Amino acid sequence: MHLNSELLFLKYAKEYFKPHMIIIEIGPDKVPSTYNNLIEDTTISWDTLDIYQSNKITYCVTEEYVYPINDNCYDIVLSGNVMEHVKKIWIWIKELARICKKYGYVIIINPVSWIYHEAPIDCWRAYPEGMKALYEEAGLEVVMSVWESLEIPNYRRYIPGISLQHHGRNYRIISMLLGKFGWPVERSYDTITIGRKV
Repeated sequence: MHLNSELLFLKYAKEYFKPHMIIIEIGPDKVPSTYNNLIEDTTISWDTLDIYQSNKITYCVTEEYVYPINDNCYDIVLSGNVMEHVKKIWIWIKELARICKKYGYVIIINPVSWIYHEAPIDCWRAYPEGMKALYEEAGLEVVMSVWESLEIPNYRRYIPGISLQHHGRNYRIISMLLGKFGWPVERSYDTITIGRKV
């Protein structure tokens, strides 16, 4: 999980999580996940699904596009930093919509500027227009979709890249010092999309 994903989640998605909801997170970074910890509401039921086997995961699946879950089960289907690792996102998004309750939400945060990283594959980067097309194809009404970076504010210039926190200490210090003089500072850009099942 990188910082911009957390910041976008807090700015745009957190308000959708209400007490007593039933949530499923696809591909959590850990259990409980970073997003789960940001919510801090113990009345929320938080399930998880992943292709990696773990006794901490609610659903360990071998099939990427068919989940052993009934239709219309979850108030929110959440996925962060996973979409780029799914080969057929146009099929996958329909499965997320299927398990979402009517009037529930599908929330996806995906990197745009992150470097190639296999886990086990790396296929996609999508801007808001691409995400809107995917959501519409899955029958989801797009509430909002933005491409943004909220990391390391108050510099004059930025370049898309990875989160500065993932560089070595010396690189971070030099980059931030030079950034004060107008040198472009590297930061992560991500797309967050929230869609409603209607």
